[in-house]
Amino acid sequence: METLLHQQLKLHYAATSTDCEQQVGRFRVDVLQANEIIEIQCSSLAALRDKVRELTPLHPLRIVKPLTRHTFVIRKRWSRTISQGLASNAGDWCDLFEELVHFVTVFPRPNLTLEAVLIDIEETRRPPRNRSQRGYRVEERQLTAIVGSCSLVSAEDLYRLLPPDLPEQFQTDQLARLLNRPRWFAQKVAYCLRETAAAVVIGKQGNSLVYQRAGHSPEPRAYAG
Repeated sequence: METLLHQQLKLHYAATSTDCEQQVGRFRVDVLQANEIIEIQCSSLAALRDKVRELTPLHPLRIVKPLTRHTFVIRKRWSRTISQGLASNAGDWCDLFEELVHFVTVFPRPNLTLEAVLIDIEETRRPPRNRSQRGYRVEERQLTAIVGSCSLVSAEDLYRLLPPDLPEQFQTDQLARLLNRPRWFAQKVAYCLRETAAAVVIGKQGNSLVYQRAGHSPEPRAYAG
């Protein structure tokens, strides 16, 4: 079943409602405008890998991946609002790498644009229907604002999601500090950069790999290990 958030984003990208829900070959696509296909993907990017492989040789394909910045949570019981306020966790552009680790087998490629869209949403939560279950379940998410977008076509474009002061040579512990994220997350980022050929491994320092931004010649450096 189509969610409200998905429907709102689809209508935002479609020039007219008649462009929505078109058949292209064996696939049903969200939007078809002229020759360009637009797919809104609120769930995992991995689910679109086969569609990317089959459609990009014939059509320009733009995949829109929403990333949530702020979530305004409304908790309800029956028709009564119990509480409301901003969720403590805030997202940013780097969240795309969580999904990209499952998408590097098809990105980048000709005719494919991956568009990250930073959004704010309102989330309505209610108690589960089964009284034996605790907590609240998400009933609906709806769009409240589109903060910005970032179109990625090449592997080099991935650096637009990262801090501008990232050095040309880096290790995952450095990257983690710059992102203010755990090292395991920085390792996912480094994996995406390596698998898309945006970065190469040029050696080790201790037990850590040293990465070099692709297209830049490494300066002479001694590595241990």
